[in-house]
Amino acid sequence: MEDFVSDKWRPILAYNRLEDFDALWRLEAAWFEEPNHRRGGWSGVSRYELALPEGGRQAIFLKRQENHRARLWTHPIKGAPTFLREFQHILHYRRRGIPTLEPVYFAIREQDGDARAILITEELSGFVSMEDRVQQWLRDSAPPRAERRAIMLAIAGVLRDMHARGIQHNCFFPKHVFTRTGSDGQVDVRVIDLEKSRWRPFKTLCALRDLYTLNHHSLCWSLSDRLWFFRQYLGITHLNAYAKWLWRRISSISYRKKRVNIPARKLSCAPVAGEKPDLPHAG
Repeated sequence: MEDFVSDKWRPILAYNRLEDFDALWRLEAAWFEEPNHRRGGWSGVSRYELALPEGGRQAIFLKRQENHRARLWTHPIKGAPTFLREFQHILHYRRRGIPTLEPVYFAIREQDGDARAILITEELSGFVSMEDRVQQWLRDSAPPRAERRAIMLAIAGVLRDMHARGIQHNCFFPKHVFTRTGSDGQVDVRVIDLEKSRWRPFKTLCALRDLYTLNHHSLCWSLSDRLWFFRQYLGITHLNAYAKWLWRRISSISYRKKRVNIPARKLSCAPVAGEKPDLPHAG
């Protein structure tokens, strides 16, 4: 596979003398996340700031791995670096109009029998993961419901578009969904950690997996807020027979897997006039 270098970032990498694989591999950069040792190798992430030719600096995330393989249908025997699958998914999401990371650089090398790979993405400046955002709300008090629901509406729209295109994220945790709210109130969303994404032929299959994952890891939200998100995802104002079946199915998966852990704290919220009571067994 040919090396990938973003046209936007090519002159910036050259300005920092990091335009080739060896220079990036040797770059001394503190670990943002400690290396993960498994699959017979290792994989780690560093945050690094590049100098810009016009002045200032821009941060990137530099991911490097060695002998960290996964079996792909294109590499069924020896496998391929896991970054290959992640990079391919990033390109696929972007081609399909799903907001995700901006790729900067990707390349694979064989060195003395070792398979090495580098994947660089642009830092999501101003974005915060929903996991960190909610934890901050729990500490410092949540914003008004209208502001929270504007964020939920944007996320619901992105997830609906993903599933309409047959994309199942497979790990749709709040820590993998980033948002940024502009001064005009516009909410931007970015979905990350795409390695385990897969294509599914039916939207319901995508929904069962991703909505279950998101619901299970969002139990600090009120049931009314989670049901509101569910309706926005489906694009309905009232729960119909299909919606009730899907909601209860998602709930039953949580109970069957014994993964219902009631959080110590929940986001406080006043009742919304006209909203119907929540369905039972919603986690």
